[in-house]
Amino acid sequence: MTPKQASDEQFYRPLIAHKLGVTEDDITAIVVRRKSIDARQRQIRINLGVAVFVGEQPEQESTVYTYPEVAHRPPVGIVGAGPAGLFAALRLIELGYKPIIFERGKNVHDRKRDIAKIYREHTVDPDSNYGFGEGGAGTFSDGKLYTRSKKRGSVKKILEVLVQFGADPQILIDAHPHVGTDKLPAVIRGIREQIIASGGEIHFNSRIEELVLKNDQCKGVKLANGQRYDFDAVILATGHSARDIYEMLWKQGVNLEAKTFAMGVRVEHPQALIDSIQYHQAQRGPYLPAATYSFVEQVNDRGVYSFCMCPGGFIVPAATAPGELVVNGMSASKRNSPFANSGLVAEVRPEDLREFKQYGVFAGLEFQKHIEKLCFMMNGQTQFAPAQRLTDFVSGKRSADLPESSYRPGLISSPLHEKLPKRVASRLREGIRQIDRKAHGFLSGEGIAVGVESRTSSPVRIPRDETNLQHIRIKGLYPCGEGAGYAGGIASSAIDGERCAEAVALAIGD
Repeated sequence: MTPKQASDEQFYRPLIAHKLGVTEDDITAIVVRRKSIDARQRQIRINLGVAVFVGEQPEQESTVYTYPEVAHRPPVGIVGAGPAGLFAALRLIELGYKPIIFERGKNVHDRKRDIAKIYREHTVDPDSNYGFGEGGAGTFSDGKLYTRSKKRGSVKKILEVLVQFGADPQILIDAHPHVGTDKLPAVIRGIREQIIASGGEIHFNSRIEELVLKNDQCKGVKLANGQRYDFDAVILATGHSARDIYEMLWKQGVNLEAKTFAMGVRVEHPQALIDSIQYHQAQRGPYLPAATYSFVEQVNDRGVYSFCMCPGGFIVPAATAPGELVVNGMSASKRNSPFANSGLVAEVRPEDLREFKQYGVFAGLEFQKHIEKLCFMMNGQTQFAPAQRLTDFVSGKRSADLPESSYRPGLISSPLHEKLPKRVASRLREGIRQIDRKAHGFLSGEGIAVGVESRTSSPVRIPRDETNLQHIRIKGLYPCGEGAGYAGGIASSAIDGERCAEAVALAIGD
């Protein structure tokens, strides 16, 4: 139906009655189950999936998950309090095990203060930033829950758990659910309180120094402060930016492997421009949300694609250590910023990194570090980000000036087309041209490229046996989520956390 018809039951009730061959008075309730936007044609359509009740009322269908007392049950170690770690903990409690989480960063409240310092003082706390701390990277970078993951596990359950802890029930309906970075901290705090109330433990400011290994068995963890905790199983859910964890594992002889990742820029446009492109009209009007987009192109045998699109959003400084510059995107729940942004990245394969081959499995990590340090040095060793109008980036010239941007530390005009590696920049430039042929107006002087978007995923994988989810050699070690190379976002990471918890229960329950 039209956006206006879909906006209120009074518009679509007569349509449904006609479709079913009943009168409007016969209908006692209409419950929306699913909602999506079809903007492929000039006439925008809203697809609603509804349950219609005739002569009866719907039953309450709120799913509530129960978490028993586990204080005296067998403990399981979890490294990392991102979505993979937190959902692993909740699932372990359901299965009757005591989760003990170690998080290098701080709780969400204290994290906010350290993030504020990035803006005010251009200083990055290596343990508390946009990437590290309670809730992981997703807590302060948007909270999108859409996933194409085909892994075993229920996205529906993940959404229901989030609603149980305070997320808007609308995420159960929308085709592309989104919590919002303004809402997620309270949800994460609720999950933490439940874990503790059930007898689990969460240790903040607790960085792992090494695993306790014996005869190819993981027997526990040792913290940076010297404390040791013994476990029969450890779920390693440290996120894609915990580079020191990969180095620790390598030093301890734990197998790692290089994997494909992506690098590029964060592209920002006025939201009104994206609306006009996607909705084929000058203004989106009152019945449509801020428009999104998703583009995938092929350039010289490598993928070029948009990633983490944030309608009505902001670009944020996402470095996880001093001396580097990284950008990411976020949207609040209302998505009401006048800007739209997304990562626009080019695929990088291990064989593309010949000049870093001396680093072996860490070639991709060193490549990331090199570019992030370069961007940091370009603008006086600050969090001012290098930027370029899209038209100038594609045509290969420095921008004389820059349009207004959501990136609050500030932008400085820089020749990104020269500074980014040619293998990345040339593919991005051609990819933008290809996108503009499909979405005319995308290649615009109003759009800007901001560098560098380098943390789409980890360039390293911690290999595991997919039959039992344990490391291929170290028994009792369960690599999990984005940091292990088995997820890509909040929802898929949460699913992987649940799967690892179930695998642990099956193994140690025997």
